[in-house]
Amino acid sequence: MLKSKTFVKKTRSGGVMKIVREHYLRDDIWCGSEVCTECKQESTALQRDPCMESNLCSYPHYVIPDTNVVLHQIDVLEDQVIRNVIILQTVLAEVRHRSAPIYKRLKDIVHEKEKHFYTFTNEHHRETFIEREPGESANDRNDRAIRVAAKWYSEHLKKFESDTDPLKVVLLTNDQGNKQKAEESGLLVYKCEEYIKSLIGNPELVDRLALSNDDKNDITSSKVLFPEHLPLSRIQAGLKNGTFLQGTFRASRDNYLEATVFVQGEGEESTEVLIQGLQNLNRSVYQDVVAVQLLPRDQWVAPSSVVLQDEGAAKDDNEEEGEEEKELRVSAAEAARKPTGRVVGIIKRNWRPFCGMLNASIIKESTRHLFTPADRRIPRIRIETRQADALAGQRIMVAIDGWPKHSRYPNGHFVRTLGSAGDKETEQQVLLLEHDVPHQAFSQAVLSFLPTMPWEITPEVMVNREDLRSLTVCSVDPPGCTDIDDALHCRALDNGNLEVGVHIADVSHFIRPGNAMDKEAANRGTTVYLCGKRIDMVPELLSSNLCSLRSNVERLAFSCIWEINHKAEILKTRFTKSVIKSKASLTYAEAQMRIDDTTQTDDITKNLRGLNKLAKILKKHRISKGALTLSSLEVRFHIDSETHDPIDLQTKELMETNSMVEEFMLLANISVAQKIFDEFPDCAMLRKHPAPPPSNYDILLKAAKSKAVEIHTDSAKALADSLDVARVDGFPYFNTLLRILATRCMMQAVYFCSGMDSDFHHYGLASPIYTHFTSPIRRYADIIVHRLLAVAIAADKTYPDLMDKQKQSALSNNLNYRHKMSQYAQRASVAFHTQLFFKSRGILNEEGFVLFVRKNAIIVLIPKFGLEGTVFFDSKNKTAPKVVFDEEGPSLTVEQHTFHIFDRVMVTISLDASNIQHQKIRMSLIEPVIPGVSVSAPEVQPLAKKPRLDR
Repeated sequence: MLKSKTFVKKTRSGGVMKIVREHYLRDDIWCGSEVCTECKQESTALQRDPCMESNLCSYPHYVIPDTNVVLHQIDVLEDQVIRNVIILQTVLAEVRHRSAPIYKRLKDIVHEKEKHFYTFTNEHHRETFIEREPGESANDRNDRAIRVAAKWYSEHLKKFESDTDPLKVVLLTNDQGNKQKAEESGLLVYKCEEYIKSLIGNPELVDRLALSNDDKNDITSSKVLFPEHLPLSRIQAGLKNGTFLQGTFRASRDNYLEATVFVQGEGEESTEVLIQGLQNLNRSVYQDVVAVQLLPRDQWVAPSSVVLQDEGAAKDDNEEEGEEEKELRVSAAEAARKPTGRVVGIIKRNWRPFCGMLNASIIKESTRHLFTPADRRIPRIRIETRQADALAGQRIMVAIDGWPKHSRYPNGHFVRTLGSAGDKETEQQVLLLEHDVPHQAFSQAVLSFLPTMPWEITPEVMVNREDLRSLTVCSVDPPGCTDIDDALHCRALDNGNLEVGVHIADVSHFIRPGNAMDKEAANRGTTVYLCGKRIDMVPELLSSNLCSLRSNVERLAFSCIWEINHKAEILKTRFTKSVIKSKASLTYAEAQMRIDDTTQTDDITKNLRGLNKLAKILKKHRISKGALTLSSLEVRFHIDSETHDPIDLQTKELMETNSMVEEFMLLANISVAQKIFDEFPDCAMLRKHPAPPPSNYDILLKAAKSKAVEIHTDSAKALADSLDVARVDGFPYFNTLLRILATRCMMQAVYFCSGMDSDFHHYGLASPIYTHFTSPIRRYADIIVHRLLAVAIAADKTYPDLMDKQKQSALSNNLNYRHKMSQYAQRASVAFHTQLFFKSRGILNEEGFVLFVRKNAIIVLIPKFGLEGTVFFDSKNKTAPKVVFDEEGPSLTVEQHTFHIFDRVMVTISLDASNIQHQKIRMSLIEPVIPGVSVSAPEVQPLAKKPRLDR
């Protein structure tokens, strides 16, 4: 049966267009139930005997939730207890329209066979489709469609009643009007909360219930604590006339009463608005998109240097302004004041489930408790749970439901338990969840696009591909590397020049555009390397096998080959898809030993010596153009093979061979960047590194000045040259410290689409153009670059998204986000393993250098461990010393001693585990000796040897 909808639409030119939409109704849409003998269905999802034991529904039944139940109670629906649920097409379409993340979660549940969820296409069923009536709102029409479908199911299932309890259908809705109309139609209908609370033997399900509006009113006070949020219409009008600004809310990690709102202006322009005080923060949560109103200029303030954590017992909703708010109000010099404002409304909430721990209420019988998130930028959340005792000491996940104006804290509900706090697996999971790292196992849909094994190179694969298997190719990587992206060769040509090749794994041959594996890799964006664990961007069959350029196996590659003279000048460049057979997979140390050992004269060693010689010249050229050589301390853990705990911690040593590989990777990236930009000026994926604003260098200039060293920052070359000559007699580590500080002044390098930007320059490399081509196993950007290059040399065909600069730009944004979060996750992993190391080692005494000076503390770098920590000079349990902070220096005078940046100190290092959720490395001063401040050097216990096990 065919129905049609007709409506008119105004066109851009001002005309009117008549649009007719055809809507087919069918009678062969099945009910999905095992009891049905009428529908000619091939497979069923709903069980014959659904057994959800309930005090309200003592009979077998299926459940039909309405749209709002799905949107607000998805955590409940995901529980394994909830089965045999009918999801109507009306509900599915509304959920898709209102929340993409919940729609995806709902689709995942429907695909779980053991959950027995069934999607019923009621909008195309002849007996359940309904027309919208004149004057009826779209919402009311959808509610009626849900009731009609529920009624049809009730009548349909009655036909198959047996002698046992008849099978019924229960409609779940929290809408009072919808519930009343359903009851009048003779339907079985309950509120979601009353149905869930009626389920027998599942008390934890009640904790997962998102709070209804009734509950929210019940647990807040009558006193209004926050200003009302303005409606969206008022906000839009204010944004249009310039009264309000729109920006992203960024809460402070150190002060819960302070935040900034990042307002993106035209092009690269952006401003930050400072927000201080609970009322002005007005229930905003980190990463929300908010509307702010600037305060009059005479009310502008400076960022507070006070560290305030929202800790301890829950603060009363009726509490007056506390001492903490008053602490913020310090008079500041006019120059230090920043544009200050207040949040007037929320444009878009960016809430997600948060990891953290429960702060059980001091009232023993209470079911209302505070949850403290692991991320200090997220406010504490009030939840209701009856299992507080069981959750003590556990890492849990909690979701926010809302934040009423009467409540000091947002209200939320328990989602799930992750495991015991401090447990390595649990903490790793928290780390991945908090940094939004996709880490679930690859789905069957993704794995289905892997090549079948055994895999071999066929004649079809060799089309448009050069055979370079005879070349002496080798790879040089860190020890234990299994995802080998790159390999190199160097050989003499008959004309006296050299041929150098960089061969990169041809990942784009295996990952084709638009399939499930490609979409998953694009979403993940990058491989994440944690201590002792790797979260792959592509399945292991590719990352550690078919795309890994291991020795003595034939592998597909994408090669960049130069003809170079002995002055390292490039004479010719060509690109080709190829087949290679690496002759050796070496570590940096092994390659270095071959180069240094004059007795070795085999082809591989000659290859390496040629490459190393050229690399040194290339590096010299690069630095002469103004490329920066910066420093950041990277650490390597030595892990116990049995317990997987860290037993030693060292900073990584860099060798000549590290630099050798890096030089040729940079050269390949620059060569490819130029090629893809020449071919595709509008849609090349490039990488740029913006020059830092002059204010970023303030701390570097002050630090150098304190040691009577002059640093020039007018250009990258000026900075590089002045860093090269920066020396202090008797202080060999000074130059490294200066370079570490210079690294902190830099901006983040980012991917971008060439058609959406005009500034391509890479500041750190002093290169006019740059991209990433050399690591496609672990970076998705490189896969896109491979595809562009393949089209440019006619080795592969293009596809629409590759040439769409809007889509390329959106992809770049995701890759930048994933790259940033992966860096944060790696740092958090190092921090956690450092804590484990000091937990087992106890107290250590080490030499360090002052890296930053704060109002009440110094931040100290320990070069031996690449570790930073803070020495505080105000303690809650002892009299604070006299402290004077000079912002100009910057310097900090504690009693009679003045600390400057780069001063040498001796500290004790230990683990402070008093707060199980936020354990931290604690440092105390030994030298210089300041009476009443310094501590005497504690005895350091020798590391106990592990008893040998007889096997």
